[in-house]
Amino acid sequence: MGGGALEVLASGGPVLALLLAISVVSIALIVAKALELRGVLSGADRCAEALSAWQRGDRHSALKTVEEGPTPVDRILSAAMSGLIAGRPRAALEKDLEWRGNAEIAELSRRIRLLELVAMISPLLGLLGTVLGMIQAFRELSLAGGAANASILASGIWQALLTTAAGLVVAIPAAVAAALLAARVERAGQAMESAVGALVTLEDQRR
Repeated sequence: MGGGALEVLASGGPVLALLLAISVVSIALIVAKALELRGVLSGADRCAEALSAWQRGDRHSALKTVEEGPTPVDRILSAAMSGLIAGRPRAALEKDLEWRGNAEIAELSRRIRLLELVAMISPLLGLLGTVLGMIQAFRELSLAGGAANASILASGIWQALLTTAAGLVVAIPAAVAAALLAARVERAGQAMESAVGALVTLEDQRR
């Protein structure tokens, strides 16, 4: 089986080897990013508890609850509560929270663009391999002259199409993973906005 795999890899040429390397990197990125974002939406109960304490007027208890949390929502809510407790001007606090939120989203989105790039270039690399393979196949057919037969052309064609299939095999999981991970990051951003919005509403109701 190992010899057959090496033979197929050799048939695809350097483009197939490059796609294989890209697929290994892509799988590693998908696993690492999925683990990184695994708990990004957790802690809803903790945030609700903190907001409930804030509504009761127990500000420091509310702040302590989210300060201990590991999620982006905890961090942004902690910054918002700290600013309100310190009496920072609302405009300055909103700008600070916007900056913090953008930084959190940028960190969560890190490497997702790379997966999108893999999904975009893999089919193109596969097509390039196919074109190069077809050129080689027709060159061999031309050199064979009168001895040319259908088996020579068929062999060259399947080897050429192999890279197109490999490009799609690499691109499809990368595209699906990038879309799912980006959606998770977007939900985290919405959760941050919702938590801060709820806090500001509670604060305005107290005034």
